[in-house]
Amino acid sequence: MPDPQVVEALKARVFAMLDMDGDGVASRQDYFIRIERAVKASGRADDDPLVLAAYAKGERAWAAMDANGDGIMTFDEYAAWVDAEKFDTICKHALSALFDLADADQDNHLNRSEFTMLREALGNQVGKSDAAFAALDTDKDGRVGRDEYLAAIRAYVTGEGSPMGEALY
Repeated sequence: MPDPQVVEALKARVFAMLDMDGDGVASRQDYFIRIERAVKASGRADDDPLVLAAYAKGERAWAAMDANGDGIMTFDEYAAWVDAEKFDTICKHALSALFDLADADQDNHLNRSEFTMLREALGNQVGKSDAAFAALDTDKDGRVGRDEYLAAIRAYVTGEGSPMGEALY
């Protein structure tokens, strides 16, 4: 069982990334700017089915996270909300849709440039993506699969340990 204080610290790191403007709350705008940036970086048109899916899944995720519908999520709200079950039923689908945007050839894998583009569009610091990619590409084939990508994010958020998460956040 992960240490609750460690899990809280990990959630704080993820929340800080969600709070794109650094004002102490994650707003709807903060959340959706991440999707907008991923769409722009992918070069996909606004009417692309993958773009539409990313926004639809983002809407579902935001509605679940902003349960009181006030358009903002405090850290306390986020920390109380996010857990393994929420990741599996909500976050995983939104993150998978963003993965699809970056997966240019739709082979269910991201190469280093696709991975870097996605992670930087989502708000990770420039440069940290290379270390995160290396941590995930354990077989050194130059690709990261969807399942290993999502599992690494889940492990980080739930405090199970993730070399990718440690590199990114």
